[in-house]
Amino acid sequence: MKKMIHKRVLIPVLAAFVFLAASSFKSDFFEIAKQIEIFTTLFKELNMNYVDETNPAELMDTAIKNMLDDLDPYTKFLNEQDVESYRINNTGEYSGIGALVRSYNDRLVIIEPYKGYPADKAGLKAGDELISISGIEIADFQDDASELLKGANKTSVDVRYTRQGKTYNATIERQAIEVDAVPFSKMVDAETGYIVLSRFNKKASSQTKEAILSLKAEGAKKLILDLRGNPGGLLSEAINVTNLFVPKGTLVVTTKSKVKKFNQTYETRNKPLDEEIPLVVLIDGRSASASEIVSGSLQDLDRAVIVGARSFGKGLVQRPLKLTYGTQLKVTISRYYTPSGRCIQSLDYWNRDDDGNAIRNTEFKDFQTRNGRKVQDGGGVMPDIQIASLKSNDLLTALENNGVIFNYATDYYYGHPLSEMTSFNFTRSDYDGFKQHVAKSSFEFETKAEKVLKETLSGQNKEVFNSTVMADAKALLSSIEKSKYEALDTYEKEIGKQLTDEIIKRYFYREGLYDYYLQNDEAILTSSELLKDTSKYQAVLR
Repeated sequence: MKKMIHKRVLIPVLAAFVFLAASSFKSDFFEIAKQIEIFTTLFKELNMNYVDETNPAELMDTAIKNMLDDLDPYTKFLNEQDVESYRINNTGEYSGIGALVRSYNDRLVIIEPYKGYPADKAGLKAGDELISISGIEIADFQDDASELLKGANKTSVDVRYTRQGKTYNATIERQAIEVDAVPFSKMVDAETGYIVLSRFNKKASSQTKEAILSLKAEGAKKLILDLRGNPGGLLSEAINVTNLFVPKGTLVVTTKSKVKKFNQTYETRNKPLDEEIPLVVLIDGRSASASEIVSGSLQDLDRAVIVGARSFGKGLVQRPLKLTYGTQLKVTISRYYTPSGRCIQSLDYWNRDDDGNAIRNTEFKDFQTRNGRKVQDGGGVMPDIQIASLKSNDLLTALENNGVIFNYATDYYYGHPLSEMTSFNFTRSDYDGFKQHVAKSSFEFETKAEKVLKETLSGQNKEVFNSTVMADAKALLSSIEKSKYEALDTYEKEIGKQLTDEIIKRYFYREGLYDYYLQNDEAILTSSELLKDTSKYQAVLR
């Protein structure tokens, strides 16, 4: 009943404030006023008369989130704490322990300690599970426990954590953390520079420019820009990064909205750093938003060869709108379109399947680059040259989301002492060990076919299907379960790359992983060879 109230009453009421902000409520003014009155009365009576004590703030928070869940995952209500996190993401600066953590109901897991920062200095490692912070048990803490790790510069925080079944204590002194947009740049060979652009915060274009100039000073005459895993960020920085390679006045992106003031055309404003240097841009399924603006526009302008795997497909633009009491609404205001006119949005959040999931676009329209090459919309940026090991699939996604790859890497690290990267070799025997790890774990994922078969075998269908059909369905279900395990062999290359990446970070941090890439990464090696062959590089762009 509580959920029904949220959906039927709170959603249209709270939605009114979004419409008011967008000045598009004229024709619905009576309905909006009516719903506001209903809600005000309901909220007052509920809090005054409910049998138990209520928490008005929590009720409202639940109502807002239920409303926004019906839209898209990028439209979010930001409380004061969220606003600060949003600011950190855009500026790349905060005070804390310097580690990426993942929150669970009863613990925080260290995903990656940043080299040389407090968590690393205190001896914490990936896989460590924090169970208390400053005497507060995480299992008893109702809010986001990761916020307990943040605080003023040079203050200390005591943590208790478990590692491989043993409990430890540590005191960590917080410090100012600066998250670089460009964490790594280096020469691949005598003439090719490699730059990792990991996020589009306010430092993105300036740090990319600095990296290019530094590499050119070392002799770089060609560049590889790595946007793999880059989730995006500031639209302005995506335009500025693109501007480093294309002339002033070049159209980079257009945004279109139902609100006229959000319809914008964005062109480069500055003189380019180098509009001639041969350029390859690397992308994968986790390259999203601003990463897709850069890769998509450079592809449309035939300024770079795109290498890797199809990008995520986020063609929606958000803007934070200030609300009262320091809160904000980060709302999707428009779609963006690359220079050829395509929108690369992959998921349709406004038309959902029977389970309420957004429908993935499967019908694509053709567009043309400046040189007349065919490109398509609606499914992310498709690379000019695809790298098989970077392609994702449902099995790989499930393994990552359920922490199976992460947990195996943790066990591998403590079972395989390693001092030099040159001695690292992930063997077939190691992969067999991973398969055994999967078999012993609680990992499960359900395919669409399994879901349909299980519904067929449900009690309500027993009267419809005869015993032969039911027996065949059970046999097929068993075969699918077996084939899922066999798929670990089918996708060994793709899964093996994720395992290797995770394991190397345990020993040599992220910087070590990038060093490893220079000699072993298929996408970088392919790009280097392409850049050495000028005629082949030009042929791709023609």
